[in-house]
Amino acid sequence: MNWKTLTSEKEVQELANSGELSLIYKHSPRCMTSLMAFRNMKSGSEADYSIPFYIVDVIQNRDISRLVAETFNIRHESPQVLIVKDGKSIFDTSHESIVLRDIVSKIKSLDKELSN
Repeated sequence: MNWKTLTSEKEVQELANSGELSLIYKHSPRCMTSLMAFRNMKSGSEADYSIPFYIVDVIQNRDISRLVAETFNIRHESPQVLIVKDGKSIFDTSHESIVLRDIVSKIKSLDKELSN
């Protein structure tokens, strides 16, 4: 899995302005729930995903994590998964609800829905 790390305001704005579906995972390396969710997210193969995956470390990049919440108009949680497009969060889930097979299914469903 090729994760891209969000570390700047410019990167968040570029992502918000993108017309493509993207996934953002907000991660806390100090939280056991977040560590388990991240391990689950990394267990998939590249073939499972048709969209880019981004990660934000909510401890090291607290300002970027807050900016993601503000930009995509969601309440900050960690761990948290957002699927975004056109500056909007069109799906988000957090904590124990982060289940890779459900997220892959949602991505496929959104891909199909948006391509029609």
